[in-house]
Amino acid sequence: MPYFGYYYFDPTWVLILIGAVICLIASARVRSTFSKYSRVRSRTGMTGAEAARRLLDSQGIYGVQIARVEGNLTDHYDPRSKTLRLSSSVYGSDSVAAIGVAAHECGHAIQDDVGYAPLRFRTAFVPIANFGSSISWILIVLGLVFGAGRGSYSFLVNLGIFCFSLAVLFQLITLPVEFNASRRALVLLRENGILYQDEAVKTRKVLSAAALTYVAGALSSILQLLRLIILFGGRDRD
Repeated sequence: MPYFGYYYFDPTWVLILIGAVICLIASARVRSTFSKYSRVRSRTGMTGAEAARRLLDSQGIYGVQIARVEGNLTDHYDPRSKTLRLSSSVYGSDSVAAIGVAAHECGHAIQDDVGYAPLRFRTAFVPIANFGSSISWILIVLGLVFGAGRGSYSFLVNLGIFCFSLAVLFQLITLPVEFNASRRALVLLRENGILYQDEAVKTRKVLSAAALTYVAGALSSILQLLRLIILFGGRDRD
């Protein structure tokens, strides 16, 4: 790779830039879509928390607690404490957007209740992915430092890339779990008569926009992994 003046030009940064732009677009899309449909009140008048309780009860899931959590779009289901946490913009709102987000989290609670295999695999993979993500760059830097000038690809760098790939794998495992939760949510909302047909269409748009953030995150991680492979993958042959 050439030098331009005193600066080292690394064209692989384009991959990072592309990933960042994709994530920014996806994030802006979900926020704008949620904001738009959070102004559309459901005709049933149910809040996100009320809708969640009805959906869980309809599936015989009475042990899951529903709690309010601070933040915006910080909604999630905690399988350890069996708690469905809804953000303030969802918990007490009767908008079609809030009900859709609450129903999506109910989808995760139902996955947990029925033993949905991809969710179990993702939950078990969390500590592995977290470890890989936290140690990958440390290993890569150490490999570059201790392997400098030896003319061969460092074992530590290889190990660092492998650890980073574990975090990427977690992103890919997450996709079918999130898509399935949204599908369950839309079916349950229709079966329980919580949303009318025209409202369900709007809710689907909210959930589709949210799903794009997971796709964007996975693509961004793949691009980062590709950059690492391009930068260091050929060192053994140099």
